[in-house]
Amino acid sequence: MNDIINTEKLTKFYGSVHAVDSISLNIKKGEIYGFLGLNGAGKTTTIRMLLGIIRPTSGKSYLMGKKVHAGNHKLWNNVGYIVEIPYAYPDLTVYENLEIIRRLRFISDPESVESVIDKLRLDPYRERKAKDLSHGNAQRLGIAKAIIHNPEILILDEPTAVLTPQEVDELFGIMRSLKDQGKTIIFITHKLQEVMAISDAVTVM
Repeated sequence: MNDIINTEKLTKFYGSVHAVDSISLNIKKGEIYGFLGLNGAGKTTTIRMLLGIIRPTSGKSYLMGKKVHAGNHKLWNNVGYIVEIPYAYPDLTVYENLEIIRRLRFISDPESVESVIDKLRLDPYRERKAKDLSHGNAQRLGIAKAIIHNPEILILDEPTAVLTPQEVDELFGIMRSLKDQGKTIIFITHKLQEVMAISDAVTVM
């Protein structure tokens, strides 16, 4: 496997606060990579620097061999990103939420919605309003929205925070399936047992 993400001594100061200290990463294509650390350890700050959302105080990052900087927005086309509790339009159905994302991303193929519904096993819930989904199925919808444009990299920021153990197992099954399709997944969490259960490699912050 080839490296798809590299960072070189990424560092971030907020005034006198040292948020991230000289992080160097090598993440391989098709890998589930765990970011483990307590709240405030700098996990999300590192990801935001990695994506060019915030500028590092020092250091560099590369996605698929291309240097990340604020003006290189095209790199974001190869990334899907969801936070702890993914946002959805609560009074719209699963299908309608995904159709909106398809149009916002200027995806010309209308079958992309059907494809991602099938991939995330959301067909039984396609006509259910987002506000009526369980936490686990809301997370499925969030992942579907994040991968509808078929990105190479998926970043999951504390995705298990509100899930039951059964829902966590289902999420891990989805992650393994996406890995088998060649996707690279960054799994951000503060839960040691979970990160050890699913990750191919781990950085502790």
